[in-house]
Amino acid sequence: MKNLIAASALLLVTTTACVSPKVYKDLEEKYATLKTEHSALTDENNELAATKNKALNDLESLQKAHNQVVAERDRLQQALDVLQNKFNVLKSSYEALETNSSAAIAKNTQKNRELLAQLEAKEQALAAENARLQTLKSALEERSGRIAELEGMIAAKEADMKRLKDAVSSALTDFEGKGLTVEQRDGKVYVSMENKLLFQSGSWAVGTQGKQAVKQLGAVLADNPEIAVLIEGHTDNVPYNGSGQLSGNWDLSTKRATAIVNILRENAAINPENLTAAGRGEYAPVATNDSAEGRAKNRRIEVILTPKLDEISKLLNDY
Repeated sequence: MKNLIAASALLLVTTTACVSPKVYKDLEEKYATLKTEHSALTDENNELAATKNKALNDLESLQKAHNQVVAERDRLQQALDVLQNKFNVLKSSYEALETNSSAAIAKNTQKNRELLAQLEAKEQALAAENARLQTLKSALEERSGRIAELEGMIAAKEADMKRLKDAVSSALTDFEGKGLTVEQRDGKVYVSMENKLLFQSGSWAVGTQGKQAVKQLGAVLADNPEIAVLIEGHTDNVPYNGSGQLSGNWDLSTKRATAIVNILRENAAINPENLTAAGRGEYAPVATNDSAEGRAKNRRIEVILTPKLDEISKLLNDY
């Protein structure tokens, strides 16, 4: 990411001389937006993972404490049983000696009092441990419930993204084998379309077949208004040598991403607030640029579908 930011800054500096202030400002704002959203998603994902790990660690600590209290309770119960037996023996002795010796009776009485005091202390300690055990048990149950709720929400989001991935795959099945792939990873759905499906070389005008693919994808997105949509343009590392409105590969990748956004916006059911266009230039390749096949794979549009995590964030804030 640091290399990307450095490269972005260098490109912005080097293109200042040949790009109009408006285009430069737009690129700078888009870059800042992308950087902010990437940082927010990364922080949110890290926070979610850290909170889950902390909750699991707390659960393990509570379980250990619970086991220790149970062991201490059992030990006190055994001690109580031993004292009870001693008390019963002494009580029998007391009854036997009561008729024979007042001195012996007095001695046994004192012992009985001491044993009774010990017995009462043990009973009080056992009651305290039982109360503590109940408190720990309640805390353990509450924590387990929250973890289960969090895991359930995460599982539900994963299931929703699986359904979304299946819906996208079904909608774009006509374009399989034509440079289009759909996959689910890291809780997101990635739709990758190679430029041969969308654009002519050096152009950001979407062809007829490409428009159809984008519109069919848009129909699925219209049915899923809670999905954030990031459209990324990518190029190979061959320098752009054309002239006119383009300043280089990064500019071309940005214009191509924006062209896809404009097609999606033709669908009135898609909320424009869910759409983000970004140009990545040649700096996020998926294959080597040392071969024609690899360069073809790198020239692509990636549509990244991300679920909104408002419910999970609220649960974490209430945790």
